[in-house]
Amino acid sequence: MQTLLPTRVFSILLICPVLLLASLAQPEKAVAADCTDSACIDVYVLDGRLVIEAHKGSASASSKTSSSTPKPVVKTTRIPKPKVTVHAVATKKAAVKKIVIRKPVVRKAIPTLAPGVSLNDKLTKLLPTASIAKQPTGNVLADVAVIYWCNLPRVFNTKVAIIGEVIDVTMRASFIWSFGDGGFYTTTTPGGPYPSQEIMHTYTNPGTYLVTMLATWGGTWTHNGVARAISGEVRKISVKTIHVVSAPTVVAN
Repeated sequence: MQTLLPTRVFSILLICPVLLLASLAQPEKAVAADCTDSACIDVYVLDGRLVIEAHKGSASASSKTSSSTPKPVVKTTRIPKPKVTVHAVATKKAAVKKIVIRKPVVRKAIPTLAPGVSLNDKLTKLLPTASIAKQPTGNVLADVAVIYWCNLPRVFNTKVAIIGEVIDVTMRASFIWSFGDGGFYTTTTPGGPYPSQEIMHTYTNPGTYLVTMLATWGGTWTHNGVARAISGEVRKISVKTIHVVSAPTVVAN
């Protein structure tokens, strides 16, 4: 009991910096916009979530075009009066010129969104949250290595269709592990069970420890074949409590 209480306090003090790091204010709206003649796309991080926003036909976009639908332009042709030539010889008929009447040319108007009419949409994507796993699955023995991992994918891909536009998002995570006894480990992979031994830690003292894993997501989004970086990051924290016990003492004769 004398070892358990100080260990818990020690674990909480050690984990506070990680929790403080994750609780720092997220960027309110880090925007990476892609505006073309067809649409304007924004992808940004807000309150720990990935937001995809799009609009087309807004007032700003419509100001580039005519404020009203162009009227058909009709070309008219003046019809001249026939000219009659009278010759001195009465036997000759009067010469009459042929009159060609051209049909009016009508230009078709290009259909556009009416002024003040716009299409807007906003989608929110939640990134996966990890759970922490370890080997051995039960109590951990002091001075025996523990294998840790999480169930997150290496790459998170999603395709979004919004107001007729297609957006591809690719996110990758980096990981900071805090083992609760002062040990830390940073990696870009989620680890795995044995035989993988990438994320390992050994406790020297028995007690109860709070293990935390901070996953930080960042990535890119692609629209019309052009990739852009997503400004801002999404942070997710996973926590697991483990118990470390002393190895049994064996007395040899």
